[in-house]
Amino acid sequence: GCVLDGKLYPFGEIEKTENCLRCSCSQKELDCCSLLPTGFSYDKEACEVILNMETCDYEVVQKKDSLKKCIGFSAV
Repeated sequence: GCVLDGKLYPFGEIEKTENCLRCSCSQKELDCCSLLPTGFSYDKEACEVILNMETCDYEVVQKKDSLKKCIGFSAV
């Protein structure tokens, strides 16, 4: 298997690691890419981005009320 961040993964495809990576583990190499978007567009004055590591997704919520989602958010 392959060791990533101290955790042993079996050979083959790894759908999601604890750090939100998708990996391919072989006897020769471990190749990973992030499941998280890298670019954001949102109202930075009124909103903030919160990372959910369980779902490997971001939530964009209002700074004044974190229970309310912001509209007009986009990620790449």
